[in-house]
Amino acid sequence: EVQLVESGGGLVQPGGSLRLSCAASGFSFRLYDMKWVRQAPGKGLEWLSTISRSGGSTSYSDSVKGRFTISRDNAENTLYLQMNSLKVEDTAMYYCAQGGLWNDVGTVRGQGTQVTVSS
Repeated sequence: EVQLVESGGGLVQPGGSLRLSCAASGFSFRLYDMKWVRQAPGKGLEWLSTISRSGGSTSYSDSVKGRFTISRDNAENTLYLQMNSLKVEDTAMYYCAQGGLWNDVGTVRGQGTQVTVSS
């Protein structure tokens, strides 16, 4: 059974940073492109970033480009999202995901971790 467990969310002030983690199990993590998506209150899922199986290729949505960095550790079956210069509009539930096309919201997602950006 595929399991994706996100952690690292919390409350942070505007301009602050957080690092999200996603522990993967139940599948061959190193064989899958992985992604981060989010859902803000009252809105649909939004694709944020994808990283290739090897980690050698990444893509970002315009909304987070230059502020967020996706990475992975295939030895530890873990996906990361370093989030800097956080804005109030980054407030959302954040999910790691696999499956689907390169820049969509994926077909399998974890339970999510809440990020709240507020002063």
